[in-house]
Amino acid sequence: MNTHIGRVCASVAMAAGLGLVLAQSSNQQPQMTPEQQAEMEAYMKAGAPGPPHQMMAASAGSYELKVRSWSEPGGPATEEAGTAKRTMILDGRVMLEEMTCSMMGMQFTGQGMMGFDNVSGKYWHTWNDSMSTGVMLSEGTCDAKQESCSFTGSFNDPIKKGPVKARTVRRKTGPMTEVFEMYGPDKSGKEMKMVEITYTRK
Repeated sequence: MNTHIGRVCASVAMAAGLGLVLAQSSNQQPQMTPEQQAEMEAYMKAGAPGPPHQMMAASAGSYELKVRSWSEPGGPATEEAGTAKRTMILDGRVMLEEMTCSMMGMQFTGQGMMGFDNVSGKYWHTWNDSMSTGVMLSEGTCDAKQESCSFTGSFNDPIKKGPVKARTVRRKTGPMTEVFEMYGPDKSGKEMKMVEITYTRK
């Protein structure tokens, strides 16, 4: 069973059991076994937003973008402009970023989500865009103030017809600016910088 679906089903089952106890005796407090109490506390702790989520919320807002991309190592960069908007969703648990820009002369839109998993103690990131029907999944770490974050993940390459590894780095360069970099394999399999985006907060 999918791990996420399993967690949801477990939570629903626990809530249903609690509702049954309440329905059977509206004048008494629901009685849970020590094991059920421990499970409930574990789920509540895993789902509670904490300092990492609050720090993500501090970067919510609108941004102007300067986008540079490379098709081959050492080649000239294509430079274009765009905008991005970041908002917190799921009651402050996840950062949603929506981007609009040009990419290699074509209209480009993308959507990413970033979160912190209280269970694993790691950050995660997803990315979808209008140049693909797939998703890039990444996991990584940030420093204590989220001024520098590094992720590794993979996406399905349309040329190689399979997954390829990618690495991304995000670092703050000033109170209103940050830089995002994405690295992936060139045609020979050697890592190269593919994209660099400078974010300037409006």
